[in-house]
Amino acid sequence: MHMPNASFAAERTLLQTLEAMAASAPEEGLTLRDIMDQLDESAFGAGLFFLALPCCIPFLYGVPQVVSLPMMALAGQMAAGRSQPWMPEKFGERKIDRKGLTQMARGGRKWLGWIETFTKPRFKVITGKRSERIIGAFLCLFSASILLPLPMTNTVPGFGVALASFGLINKDGILVILGLLLGLAWIFGLVVLGPVALLALIGAAKDTIMGLTPS
Repeated sequence: MHMPNASFAAERTLLQTLEAMAASAPEEGLTLRDIMDQLDESAFGAGLFFLALPCCIPFLYGVPQVVSLPMMALAGQMAAGRSQPWMPEKFGERKIDRKGLTQMARGGRKWLGWIETFTKPRFKVITGKRSERIIGAFLCLFSASILLPLPMTNTVPGFGVALASFGLINKDGILVILGLLLGLAWIFGLVVLGPVALLALIGAAKDTIMGLTPS
C-alpha cells in the first residue's frame, strides 16, 4: 500500500492527523511503519505521542500491548542520542486495525484534546538536544512498566509519555516536566507501594483461607 508522506500531517495537529488516519484506514488497519510514515518519523516526539495514546485510554486492551515495545525502542534510541528514529522490522509490521485506530482517535480527543490549547513554547532548556537523552531514558522506563501484567498498568505511564512527548514536539518544557513527574510518581508507586499492597493481599488471602479451614 502506498502511504502519504509527512505532508499528510503538515497542516494538521497530531490528534487531527490520527482522526484522519482512522477515517481513511482500510478495515484491516495500518502497520506501525505505515503510521510512522504518515506522522513524519524524523520526530521522536510524534511517534511516541501516537504510540502512547492507546495506553492513556482506560479499559482499552490489546493495543497497549502492541505498542509498548515499539515505545521502548523509540525512547531507548532517544536516550542513545540518535538523531532519527528507527523501528525494527518485527515492530514495524505490527498492525492496528481500523476499530483500534478509531478508538484511539476518540479516546485521544476525549482525554488529551486539552493539550492542543494548553501547550506553547516555554522553558526550552528542558527540550534541548542535551536534555533529550535524559528524557528518553525516563520515557523508556515508563514504557517498560506498561508491560507489567497488572490491571490498569498502562494508563498512568501512558499519560506520562504522552505529555512529555507532546511537550518535546512543541518545545514546552513545562509539559515535559509534568509528564516526567507523573511517570516518576507511577514508578515510585510500583516500587514502593506495590510490594506493600501485594503483601497485604497475600495476608488477606491467607486469613480468608484459614477462616474457611475447619479447626
